[in-house]
Amino acid sequence: MAAEGALGVTHHVIYPEKIDSARDQNSVLLLKKSTFPNGSSSEITSLVESAFEEGAKVPVSQGDILAITADDADGVPYVIASFHGDTNGLATIPVLDALMKVVRSDNEKSLSLSGHKLIFGLDANTYESGKSGKMQDVLEFGKKYVSHDLTSCWGDVPNPKQYTTYNARTFLQPQLNKACKSTQKKLNGDVNPKDFILFNSKDFGLEEVWKDNTGEKKYIEDMAFPTLNFPSDHGLLSAVLKPNIRDGSSEL
Repeated sequence: MAAEGALGVTHHVIYPEKIDSARDQNSVLLLKKSTFPNGSSSEITSLVESAFEEGAKVPVSQGDILAITADDADGVPYVIASFHGDTNGLATIPVLDALMKVVRSDNEKSLSLSGHKLIFGLDANTYESGKSGKMQDVLEFGKKYVSHDLTSCWGDVPNPKQYTTYNARTFLQPQLNKACKSTQKKLNGDVNPKDFILFNSKDFGLEEVWKDNTGEKKYIEDMAFPTLNFPSDHGLLSAVLKPNIRDGSSEL
């Protein structure tokens, strides 16, 4: 539907080959046509899924991962990926490890991706105060992406208080065990730094990053959402990346 609407005029709308039509949480990518005129070159999601550590039980569902290759208008090759993490974030590090394994491989099966520039946007579902084996700690995740020579829109060491979710359940819903008083929404709600854009600082410089929980390109701290005007339970995360190598090239 999006591809046939206004977005489809300016952007390539890309979704996983194996999408789960029964779920409303599939990963989707939008590529601006002026920057990526030919859209996606290939989907490599299956390569990422097959790169999980043998025997590991990674809690991912069909449609959670979308990874593609694409060439920009200057012919520079990219790997662009999107991931929707499980509630506790336990799949986040295994998915990152698998993606990097594929990107750094240099053989026919992996399409020789080692020369591609990576941009990876993800709902990592990381927590300000994680619990080992139960909830993914945000600082532990930061150490992991740095170990892969990546940085994020929040830097090498993410601020645990850089929240991108702020929601809590009222008593006007059936799961009363998850409800809390309005005075306790920050203490008992989901207020965490969950969303990231990852890239290699050798490839890109970060020009600007911003959050939005209003639909007006601004983020109101300590405001619970979704709201009537902003239906998502995660804030929008945007970043302007400027390629370090190509002189005069456009920002992404």
